[in-house]
Amino acid sequence: MYEPIRTKSVHSTMAGTPSDFPHRSREEELDIQLAGHLSALLAVTDELRGPAPSADLDGAATRLAQQVARLRGGRTPARAATSAVRESRLAALHQRAHSLAGRALVVAASRADTKAAILAAERMEAHAAALAEQQELSTAG
Repeated sequence: MYEPIRTKSVHSTMAGTPSDFPHRSREEELDIQLAGHLSALLAVTDELRGPAPSADLDGAATRLAQQVARLRGGRTPARAATSAVRESRLAALHQRAHSLAGRALVVAASRADTKAAILAAERMEAHAAALAEQQELSTAG
């Protein structure tokens, strides 16, 4: 009926053994994910510092940059230039920052990174308070 296959599969000869290509561990993947979330949070924090500079945002940006550098093996993160942001956009930025901090918190908790988890939780609280203040101002005005 059918003739048996006499040669090796192209797929097995091309890839060789499974150890021929590098694999990342779960911890490395979580480090990459956490660094990405914290970098995005840093970018939003830098954007928020433009229209509403504060010691809280400056300190948060410094701490975020330190954590990203730690997770990336000492490489400092790219920083966003502060620019003018309309007041109407502040609430959206705080909402985005709150969401990013929440994602960072989940990843930091899953990899048991206490410093990053505390920083993310603090940023969530700060942005939730800023959102509440923004809503209070919009309903009062």
